[in-house]
Amino acid sequence: MALQTKLDKARPQVSFEFFPPKTKKMEETLWNAIGRLAPLAPRFVSVTYGAGGSTRERTHATVVRILKETNLTPAAHLTCVGASRDAVLEVARTYWNSGIRHIVALRGDAPKRESPYVPDGEGFAYAADLVEVLHSVGNFEISVAAYPETHPEAANPEADLDNLKRKIDAGASRAITQFFFDVDHYFRFIDRARAAGIIVPIVPGILPVTNFTQVRKFSAMCGTEVPAWLADLFEGLDDDAETRKLVAASVVADQCRRLEAGGVDEFHFYTLNRADLTYAISHILGLRPKMPSAPAPGAVGN
Repeated sequence: MALQTKLDKARPQVSFEFFPPKTKKMEETLWNAIGRLAPLAPRFVSVTYGAGGSTRERTHATVVRILKETNLTPAAHLTCVGASRDAVLEVARTYWNSGIRHIVALRGDAPKRESPYVPDGEGFAYAADLVEVLHSVGNFEISVAAYPETHPEAANPEADLDNLKRKIDAGASRAITQFFFDVDHYFRFIDRARAAGIIVPIVPGILPVTNFTQVRKFSAMCGTEVPAWLADLFEGLDDDAETRKLVAASVVADQCRRLEAGGVDEFHFYTLNRADLTYAISHILGLRPKMPSAPAPGAVGN
């Protein structure tokens, strides 16, 4: 009995992020991933929202289908960029009326990553402004983004941390970090956030590396350091998918174990709509299916 209690206590919380599919084939891949990961009973699953609202309809269709056809709790991303305040709030009302109760509120990236970012005169300038107004639509649970290595557009780390605190003070109940590879970045960030009076959960965002070239591009855009040791591990594996997968599993397992040893008990996985590595790492962390595996809900295209 004591052993069982210890095992139950050690079970972490997880959440998974997906992106809305563009094609029927991608839709099949997404729902296969959802069907594979659903038995792990995640706290929630989030669905991204493209730059400038470019995936608005597909995001909405995906979160509503998750709500209706699975036992999962969906969270819809919502961004400020490229839309008026009225348009953004209309999307929020549509989510609320559809039964969606969790929003991941983000400033978002300008279309084609135009730089520097210039707030739309008729829109929300920053995520903190969006968070503050969302509660007028409904009693949403709201998650926001955090950047252990500082947002690439922030003036400095202190300004970036101040921005996070504004989002929390505006009503967000959780922060989810951008992905990182050096766990020390995360722990130093947590220390700074707590010292600044930010007491909500700050969940580490974990990206299993399936394509190292792609990860380099992602990292360059979001300011994430790619350590030399990580590059060395994937060197020469561009055409060896199986070995890449084994190396990736080892890297992420070590990262999550180190985070867990430091007191982390919740993880957010950027799945890229693939279940295999995320499922494997969740298993290593001690998660076991709470329900039998099931085929993807509904027929693709229905």
